[in-house]
Amino acid sequence: MDKVAVVILNWNGMEMLHTFLPSVVKYSDMEGVTVYLADNASTDASVSMVRTAFPSVRIIALDENYGYADGYNIALNRIQAEYAILLNSDVEVTENWLQPMIEYMDEHPIAAACQPKIRSWRNKDSFEYAGACGGFLDKYGYPFCRGRVMNTVEKDNGQYDSVIPVFWATGASLMVRLLEYHEAGGLDGRFFAHMEEIDLCWRFRSRGLEVACIPESVVYHVGAGTLKKENPQKTYLNFRNNLVMLYKNLPANELSRVMLVRRWLDYIAGLSFLLKGQIENAKAVFKAISDFNVARQSFSSARVENLEKTIVDSVWGKVDFSILLKYYIRRKKYFSQLRINTDER
Repeated sequence: MDKVAVVILNWNGMEMLHTFLPSVVKYSDMEGVTVYLADNASTDASVSMVRTAFPSVRIIALDENYGYADGYNIALNRIQAEYAILLNSDVEVTENWLQPMIEYMDEHPIAAACQPKIRSWRNKDSFEYAGACGGFLDKYGYPFCRGRVMNTVEKDNGQYDSVIPVFWATGASLMVRLLEYHEAGGLDGRFFAHMEEIDLCWRFRSRGLEVACIPESVVYHVGAGTLKKENPQKTYLNFRNNLVMLYKNLPANELSRVMLVRRWLDYIAGLSFLLKGQIENAKAVFKAISDFNVARQSFSSARVENLEKTIVDSVWGKVDFSILLKYYIRRKKYFSQLRINTDER
């Protein structure tokens, strides 16, 4: 059995693999570490290129495009390892990126997941939007990070170099303890893509497990490698999946109030897109709300299971304030201004 399986999910990403896979192969060349390519039935020459140029990489060929969530679920069911790293194909890793995370997980058996520091590949002295230096969640389900609050991304000046517990770790480079991953049910395949790693980490957290950021490990992420930031499909998935995640995981005493507020906030977001002339994104938001309302009941069994398996009174890293209020009204643009106690109790 491997100590670590580094698993890259691919769909028609030959160019990305050609650019970024060399760093992964070079800096993952350690005893007990195997690099896998899980291919979502690509129609380009991705698989043949990898077989020829990177013969040490093992191929897991899937029979169709299962998306991010189920693509990884199926691939990880075919792997035997203590830890797996779910690594985006547009990530450049650095020397010694694995060892700090392995050591942390070995020394903290209660840890179910961790992430490295995520810097921007395009602007390498800055954090990257999707994950930065570890994620948190506000009271209405809006994610933010050390190093990225809403649309403000900070430069990395070493201000967040401490190892801390976080609410969620980014799916761009997510190390999981495979036993805990499978016991928690893995990623929810109904999400297809976006928000599924936050949903998974919420399950870990509510069941008394730890999630952490290990800044000594550094990777560079292109970001928006599959769907661009303003892509209506990405907008749809983010809004729908966020509502699903809240419904699945919120305790009963918070559910009605939070979902009511979110309904109005999402309608305001849709109207904002309209006023900016972004008609397709506005349609995506309204469709996300409608589709969630239709599908809500189908997630009720998952909600019951999650609540039954919750063993903590409050989930650490889910803060009791609105990040929208902090950011837009009180002008708190940086994580350090939010005054969050990052010492887990």
